This record gives sequence, C-alpha cells and structure tokens, in this order.
Amino acid sequence: MIASDIILNTWNKFNDFPMETLTKVWFYQQGSVKKQRDVSLMREHRERYGLSGNCFDLALWLLDEFKRDGIEAYPVGHNLGSEEAHAAVIALNEKGERFLCDLGDQWLNPILIDSKSPDYTSEKVDGFFPAAKVQVLDHPSDIEIAYHRPNGKVSKQVFQTERIEMETFLEAAEHSQHLIKNHPLLECRIPYQSETAHWEFYNWESFLSTTEGLMKDTKLDTVEEWAERIHGKTGYNKVILIEILDHYRKIQV
Repeated sequence: MIASDIILNTWNKFNDFPMETLTKVWFYQQGSVKKQRDVSLMREHRERYGLSGNCFDLALWLLDEFKRDGIEAYPVGHNLGSEEAHAAVIALNEKGERFLCDLGDQWLNPILIDSKSPDYTSEKVDGFFPAAKVQVLDHPSDIEIAYHRPNGKVSKQVFQTERIEMETFLEAAEHSQHLIKNHPLLECRIPYQSETAHWEFYNWESFLSTTEGLMKDTKLDTVEEWAERIHGKTGYNKVILIEILDHYRKIQV
C-alpha cells in the first residue's frame, strides 16, 4: 500500500508543513482581490515567515512539486464549493497505480487506492495516518477511507477519485479562501516517542493524538502564550502569529 520512492521523495518535502487556516486569515487582510495564493507566493511566505496553508494551498503546492519532479498527478476532493470542502492529490507511480496524497488531513504517507493492484489490501493498515489504522475501500466512482482510532472509534471519509479540471479546482480554492470561520485551526505532525503523532490547535485548545490516546495540553489565556506555543510546534513567525490570533479574538462569537 506504500508508494514508491519516486512519489515519496516529493511527498517528504512537506513533512514539516502544517495544515492551517491561520495563513488564510492573515493573507485575506492583505487586501488583494485574489485570495488563493500562487505557489510562488506560498514559497516566499514559507521562506520569510515559516507559513504553510490550508488544504487547497497544500494540494496546489504538492501538485507543483510533482510536476517539477516529473510525476503525473491531479487534484481531487469532496464537497467543493461548500464549507466542508476538502482538497487532496492523486499521484501515479511508474506502473500507473494511483496513490492518495492528503496533506490537508496530515497523512503520514500516500496510500494505494487501486484495488486491482497486487499490493492493495482492504484490511486495516498502520503507518499512513497519525494515531490510527486506516482501511481503503475502493468503489466504482469513489474511495472510502475508514479511520480506526485506539479508543475503538471509527470515522469515515469519501473521496471522488475523478480528476478535477484545474479551472474548477482553482475556483473551489478561491471560494475556500474567502470562507473565514470564527475559530483558528492548525494541525501538524510531530515526533512523539517512537511514532509521529498529530498535534492540533482548535478553538483555543490544543492536544496531541497518539497511539496511547489523546493528550490535552494545559490551557492558555493570552494570545502571546498561544503564539509562543504554536511557534514552538511550527516555527511560524511569532509577530505574524500574534497578529492572526488577535484577529481571531476579535471575530469569534
């Protein structure tokens, strides 16, 4: 189920890229008419401020890197044009087998989705998603991913696997960048003992998801304290973080 080195070499460039809505809010305030950043601008913001982006940012950036590395890839997603929109990428290996590459949900590795491949299994597998085993169920027009947590909880997600035309995808991306929710969100992968765990900051709380279960962080009161904590996990510029979090404090209901 694991991807070949040619795909992994590109994927691994993004190992320390969080998925977040903080950059969306920051860039929205900059005043440009177009809210979806070009990849060149994302690179600049990453270099200057350490910033990453939301699932559309990450999908576009990953597509660009795959293109540079000579790998065929295309955008996919679900619920495009809505508040529940999610974007990802499918990349093809040397045999033409398809692999789901989902930086938006902070997967550890791309996963094989072609049930005709001899390497495919519909059994639960480790090593693809932080603190969970996953199952890939291949249907005629989509794939269903089941996430099995250590506490026995199972959640599911369905992806349409048809190639989305870039014009349509960019329209959905632009729509997403205009949707500003009241609560900040950041997710990232961080080392924890012998595994890679999933750290999340949402609605002024943060916690670590591990194979041992959920570990909640101590609560913080000030924007400055939160900026310090997030900076410690991500390396994001603290001045920018304070600016973003201040804005969220003002718009939250």
